[in-house]
Amino acid sequence: MKNNKTINIMTTVNAPVEKVWKCWTEPEHIKKWSYASEDWHTPTAENDLRVGGKFINRMEAKDGSMGFDFWGIYDEVKPHEVLAYTLGDERKVQITFMDHGDNTEINETFEAEDTNSIEMQKNGWQAILDNFKRYTESQV
Repeated sequence: MKNNKTINIMTTVNAPVEKVWKCWTEPEHIKKWSYASEDWHTPTAENDLRVGGKFINRMEAKDGSMGFDFWGIYDEVKPHEVLAYTLGDERKVQITFMDHGDNTEINETFEAEDTNSIEMQKNGWQAILDNFKRYTESQV
């Protein structure tokens, strides 16, 4: 990760890596966890999961007051291990999945943007990761 400050967030999901990977990468799952607060949602998600493939998640306030497309191009895809991508604004993101049998540790490192504080960015991305953990652990 180059010129920007980097931020790291992490969690441990009480689920095997195969389930974690599926919930992280399949659009029907992404739509159910990819938001930072309950007043937001992700009505659409697309994911071309391959090096050079594009993902795009539409994040919107439930009241329709604002929204944006969160998207990037994959630089690295190693199933059950690593996802790395470049966001539309050229920032780099890397996610590692550590298989520990019945649980999976997720480490996510991303380059900070210049608009919002480091703390706000970290808290927002961590909130999404926490939603992912809750959602994935609730899946049978």
